[in-house]
Parts: sequence; C-alpha cells; structure tokens
Amino acid sequence: MGFIIILKKQKCHMANPFQKLFTRFLKWRYKHISNKTFTHILAVAVGLLAGLASVTLKNLTYFIESSLEKGIVVSSNQLYFVLPIIGLALVFLYVKFVHKDKLEHAVSSILFSLSKKKGIIPFKKIYTPLITAPLTVGFGGSVGLLGPAVASGSAISSNLATALHLNSKTRSLLIACASAGAVASIFQSPIAAIIFAVEIFSIDFTMLSVMPLLLASISGVLTSYFFLGNEVLFDFSLADSFQVKDTLFYILLGVGTAVASIYFTKMYFAILSLFEPLKSPKYKLLVGGLAIGIMLYFIPPLYGEGFGFINNLLDGNHLKAIGTTPFDKYIDNIWVVIALLFGLTIFKAVAMTTTFAAGGAGGIFIPTMVMGSALGNVVAKVINNLGLGFAVSESNFTLIGMAGLIAGVLHAPLTAIFLIAEITGGYELFVPLMITAAISYLITKNSIKHNIYTRELAEQGALLTHDKDENVLTVMKLDDVIEQNFKTVSPNMCLGDMLHDAVAHSTRNLFPVVDENKALVGIVLLDDIREFMFETTLYKTTIVSTFMNNPPEIIFFEKDNMRAVMKKFQDSGAWNLPVVKDGKYFGFVSKSKLLTAYRRELINFTQ
Repeated sequence: MGFIIILKKQKCHMANPFQKLFTRFLKWRYKHISNKTFTHILAVAVGLLAGLASVTLKNLTYFIESSLEKGIVVSSNQLYFVLPIIGLALVFLYVKFVHKDKLEHAVSSILFSLSKKKGIIPFKKIYTPLITAPLTVGFGGSVGLLGPAVASGSAISSNLATALHLNSKTRSLLIACASAGAVASIFQSPIAAIIFAVEIFSIDFTMLSVMPLLLASISGVLTSYFFLGNEVLFDFSLADSFQVKDTLFYILLGVGTAVASIYFTKMYFAILSLFEPLKSPKYKLLVGGLAIGIMLYFIPPLYGEGFGFINNLLDGNHLKAIGTTPFDKYIDNIWVVIALLFGLTIFKAVAMTTTFAAGGAGGIFIPTMVMGSALGNVVAKVINNLGLGFAVSESNFTLIGMAGLIAGVLHAPLTAIFLIAEITGGYELFVPLMITAAISYLITKNSIKHNIYTRELAEQGALLTHDKDENVLTVMKLDDVIEQNFKTVSPNMCLGDMLHDAVAHSTRNLFPVVDENKALVGIVLLDDIREFMFETTLYKTTIVSTFMNNPPEIIFFEKDNMRAVMKKFQDSGAWNLPVVKDGKYFGFVSKSKLLTAYRRELINFTQ
C-alpha cells in the first residue's frame, strides 16, 4: 500500500514539470504567435493527423480483407453467411467491454457536438472508429470508411484544441479542417475535400476559413501520397469526352439518381425502424448478420466498401464486377447482367442500413458512390441495348451516376461535381456532372428536406446551417437565460403579507404565483397592486388571487427550444415569460437578457 502511495507521488512530481513546460509554451505562443498564424499551423497538423487516421483505417481494413481472401477462412461464397456475424460480434464485444457506450453515426454525432457541445468530442472517439470500422467492413459489412475517418480526425482536432485552450469557434473550424484532411487523404482530391467541409459542416466560405481548410486538405493529401505513393482508389483515365447529343440522357440520369436518392434515404430510416422492436443488441446482431450474409451470397459486390466493384465497371469488365453468383449460367445475356446490376442498386442501401442496425460501424458516403456507379452503368447499358441506335459511354455514366447519388443523398452537389472531376483527372465531364448533380439535388431536396446526416438533428433542434439566425438559436441554451431571482407568492396570501415578504425584498416588478406543489397558477405585476399598496384596510381582507393574471405565454423547459422561446416572445409581445420545468415553476426569461445572449452568439458566428 505504501509503495502505491509513493508511486502516485512520483507520478505527480513527473507530471508537474511537463505541466509547467506546457504552460510556458502557451504563454510564449500568446506573446509571439498570432491567433491566425497559430490556427494555420494547427490546420496543417490536423490535416496530417486526420490523414494518418485515414491511412491507418484503410490499411487495417485491407489487411483483414486480404487475410480472409487468401484462404484463412474464405474458400467459397458459402462462408458469406458467417463472416458478417463474426465481424459484428467482434464489434459488439469491443463496444460492450471496452467502449461501454452506444456507437453513434460518425458525421451526425460531430454535427451534434458542434451545435450543442461547443465542438467537444470525447477522447475515446479518436481510436474507437479505427477499431470498429475495420472489423465491420473487413468482415463484409456493406458500409464505408470515410465516416469513421472523419470521426477519428475530428476527435483528434477537438481534443487538440481543448488541450491548447482554444475557443469553441476555432475548435469547430479545426474539426472542419480534420474532415477536409480525411476526405483529401482517402480520395486524393483536395478541392472536393474543402467543399465537403463547407457543405456538410456549414462552414462559412470566407478567407478566414478557406485558408485553414486549404492547408489541412493539402496536408491530408500529402500524407496519403507519402504512405500510399501514387496508389489511387480509381485507376481510370477519361477516354470518352462529353457529347452534346447525350444531354437528354444525362438529364434522364439526373432524374434516375434523384429517385434512387429518395429511395436510399427512405430505406435507411425504414430499416432502422424495423430493427427497433429488437431491443437486445444480440438479436439485432444475429438477424442483421444473417440478412447481410444472404445478400452477399446472391450479390457478392455488396461485400465491404465496394471500390473494386466500381473500378471493374470503369474498366468495362462487368462480369468481374458482378463476381460469382447463383445466376452464372445466364450471365451471357446482357439483360441478366443489367438485372443483377440493378439488384445491387436496390440492395446496397438495404445491406448498408442493415449493417448499421445490426451494430456495425461505418459511413454512408462510399456506399452512395457504389450505388450510383451501378445505377449509372445500368442506365448506359439499357440505352446501348435497346436497339434504337443510341450509344453512350458506360464509364462516363458510371462516374456521373456516382455524382448524382452523392448530390441527392448527401445534399452536396458541389462536393459531387468536384470529387468526380478530380477522380477523372480533368474537367471534360464538368457539364454533364453539373446537369446530373443539379437535377438530382433539386428533386431530392424538394422531396426530402434533410439528409441522413441531419434529419434527426433537425428534429431535435440541433442542426447548424448556413443561416446565421438559425445557428444562433440552435447553439443558445435555455439554461443560460433563465433568471430565478423572483419572489414567489401563494394565491391565498394576504396583500399585507405579499407587500411585507415579497415586494419589500424584491428588485423585480413581477411576482409568480405558485400553489403548495410549486406549480405556477398565475402572475402578479407591481402595476396591478400599485394603487392598493397604501390601502391598509385591504391588507388582511384581500388575497393575492384577487390581483392575479394568467401569463401571456409559458415556456416549457423540456420541449421548447430557443426558436420556440423567441417565437413566444414575438407573438405575445411580453417582456418576461415564466418557465415551467417538470410541471413546476422554475424561473423567468426576460426579453432583454434573451436579446443580449442572442447578440453575443451572433457576434461569435460573424467574427
């Protein structure tokens, strides 16, 4: 026991010199490095670290996949039934005994931390995605790695900013920089990475934000080049340029990807709802794992992320893309090929969501690309085989189909356009990309207001957008504007007692009336009793309920967000409104304090 105490003392003495050194560094930084320069330096560091996280994630996943493919456990399609359950079981054990918390959707949890937690992300979210995502994807889970890469990079940047005592606005910017670094590292597309951060995280596109995003993106892509060399996800060179005569077909593809995007989003929430009655994670794992295994048996390209499938389609090798299926003897018929590819389009969303519902970890970005590539290829094949004399580039439609799905599912048309343009190494397909992405986005946005990332956040009132007013109301907290220095009175209290016990000791001109259970029954204004204050004959004969009025509105602590609070002030014209919590009086919100807090947050957003 004494040895343990001595050891703890030694640790404290060892920690003190480091803490002093760190404090000296912070003081030196404040004196010699401006906030702008320091933010730029951190953007480079964050991009590097997010890039390292992405590279680590990819290498771990590919190691698991290659180990299985080399014959350790995989010999034929029959084991597709088993592999997803093994991967999901390993994730389940890690979450239960190590993580000890519910796995959250990567991007949605980041957006929530930005709006409600000032960008503070727990330290364990740095390494958890690096463990759970490779286990999920490597064993056949039909999800992507981009979301976990962004989650890990964002957690790194958040904890780094907290350690360096940076404010919440800088912390949020560094989280966006981490996402740009992760995207740039995975796709080696720095411009699309910047636009992704702007579209998904609602970062203002100004010079103050663009330069850090640019530095982080460059840092992330250089990290990828350093560790992976010139290895790219899509080994593709553009062979067919845009033909004006194909414009109508690209419009058709835009409509098709919009319909697919709506289907993708609705199927995502429908399957998650389907799994909700299964309360036990074990049952979800078993049912989901078997369902994924069955889908993989009939449609092998659903295995893992699906980059190999996309590359095979771009190479024009649809037979290799489809792989071995129970329908191999019919594969010579092009319409069977089309049907199988269309089946993948339908079931990719099902397999992806089932993986999430069963307890797996991953992202939706890359599954969206896989589904889009299959749909684009299907549309091109149908056009080329209808016998009407039309001929379009199947590889171009494969690429632009990906852009259409990204634009529709994620509501990120600019990310879609620039990502595919950078993948192709040029801008020859810029016009068809713009046509398809714009149509897909417009139709989907009009049908579904919020994407998969943001729907639940919007329902909770926790979504940040490019609307400054909405953002300010989202980050404001009701707790911060509630005042509790009001003297309460009871409805049966005599006027004299009210004057002596409440009015004489209050600096406010308003008095909440509460019953014996602390429930609010009304309010009394000083103006209501002013003319009777000196009528001593009424002190014992008149009670508070005589002067009591109903409040113009009531703020309910549990259900009213700041947007609802602001609207109640606007509609009622009141200067003070009471707050009720758990059915009892809790305090008041004054318009002056509310507007002061609003202005303070608005300044933070516009600086």
